[in-house]
Amino acid sequence: MKELEGSLSMLKNEAILAYFFKGILFTIILSFLAVLIGVLFGSVLALIRNYCTKKGTRIFKWLACIYIEVFRNTPLLLWIFICLVFCPCPALFSRKMFGLTSVETKLLFKAAVALILFTSSVIAEIIRGGLNSIAQGQFEAGHSQGFNTVQTMIYIILPQAYRNVIPTLLSQVITTIKDSSYLANVATIELMSRVKTILASSYNYNGTGTVNVSDVFVLFGAACLVYFCINFTLSCVVRRMQKKKKKVAEPRREEVPSVAL
Repeated sequence: MKELEGSLSMLKNEAILAYFFKGILFTIILSFLAVLIGVLFGSVLALIRNYCTKKGTRIFKWLACIYIEVFRNTPLLLWIFICLVFCPCPALFSRKMFGLTSVETKLLFKAAVALILFTSSVIAEIIRGGLNSIAQGQFEAGHSQGFNTVQTMIYIILPQAYRNVIPTLLSQVITTIKDSSYLANVATIELMSRVKTILASSYNYNGTGTVNVSDVFVLFGAACLVYFCINFTLSCVVRRMQKKKKKVAEPRREEVPSVAL
């Protein structure tokens, strides 16, 4: 019981809480940054894969297909280690930033690159599904209004495609937040890596002088609760949007007046 009380007391330590919440902040920033850039890059990949079908542009479609299929069908952890070893780091990220050391900043950049590359391949297929859901008549309507192909894409097709895949994109945000825990394997500064760091030195804070089993349950339990709260909130948003979309899609049934016999 004394060990459990000592473990729980760590969650009242201001220094540990500050360190812990910084990890939450970096996890959220990394995840949403990966999704945001993934949407931009994934949109380009989806457009290339869907519409570069002519003889002169078919090579770009093949390159997009190779990129998407390679990253989607290989583990994220593999690309994290590959980027850690081979990805060059710009001078901008080779110095102290965000309260991190230069080494931590470099690791953060390389891990973020791996997460973005992996996420963009998944989002590309999500957006391609949205593009395929748009009727061919929408293209014809755009051209009839005097829009060229690029204008039709920007003003008519892409807005509808994005609206159709918003619930799926939010689901991908949830997946990316969970996948960011893989970054703990390269000593970055997201939530799980900070939990591991706190656990390694928990003997300094729990009052027992040793690392106890209760420390593991308390610290990882706190991390689990944080992940659950963030992702459950997003899941509720996704379900609400899907219900709203389903309700709008359902045809309205006209009431048939009863006829008195």
